[in-house]
Amino acid sequence: MPFQKIEAEKLSSSIVRQIELLILRGILRPGERLPSERELAERMGVSRPSLREAIASLQDRGLLATRAGAGIYVADVLNSAFSDALIQLFATHDEAVFDYISFRRDLEGMAAERATRLGSDTDLKVVDTIFRKMETAHTKRNPAEEAALDAEFHLAIIEASHNTVMLHMMRAMFQLLREGVFYNRQVMFKQRTTRDMLLDQHRTINDAIQARNGPAARAAVEAHMTYVENSLSDQQRAEHNELIAQQRLEHENDR
Repeated sequence: MPFQKIEAEKLSSSIVRQIELLILRGILRPGERLPSERELAERMGVSRPSLREAIASLQDRGLLATRAGAGIYVADVLNSAFSDALIQLFATHDEAVFDYISFRRDLEGMAAERATRLGSDTDLKVVDTIFRKMETAHTKRNPAEEAALDAEFHLAIIEASHNTVMLHMMRAMFQLLREGVFYNRQVMFKQRTTRDMLLDQHRTINDAIQARNGPAARAAVEAHMTYVENSLSDQQRAEHNELIAQQRLEHENDR
């Protein structure tokens, strides 16, 4: 018969599995500091030796990392999603920018539609809360906060879609975007007209998600990403034209 004796699971294994799931589900994020050993042991209701054993196991597997004198952190696993060589290729070839936008348009459209079906009321409240923060940041002259909230808004939608593979993949992609690998997001927010258009687009996305209208949410995301694509294309064309104009002016001054 294919039955085996059931053995009691080690306490440290239960701790490992709980922390694993928190990382997998994106609740514990890369770079996030864990509570102190004593506090964490109290919260989980376990002994400190069992906790140490579990943490050591997670460190060996690269999920947790220790910083000297600063405690234990979730490892920065996102940076390992792409090799340095590939990141350099992304940064130096324009076609990667537009492939990235196309990639986002397809996946985020799907994520928005999934969020309307699978997101809980709390998930949708998180999305709405971030959008309200965007509205407040929109009134400020410095666009940096609004640009940062833009990424949070899109990631909240992906979180609400409840697909862990998509979540971690898109977090890695957004990390590259924050680092300016694909393009400088803040440039798009510097012009008032563009900022107004972007906010209106995010409002349309949010309204569709809050109404749990899947097709409308997907269409709104796709329209938004098409606008971003066209804006970047126009920006690149303007920079190219300006370079030519400067060369003409320099040549005129030399005659």
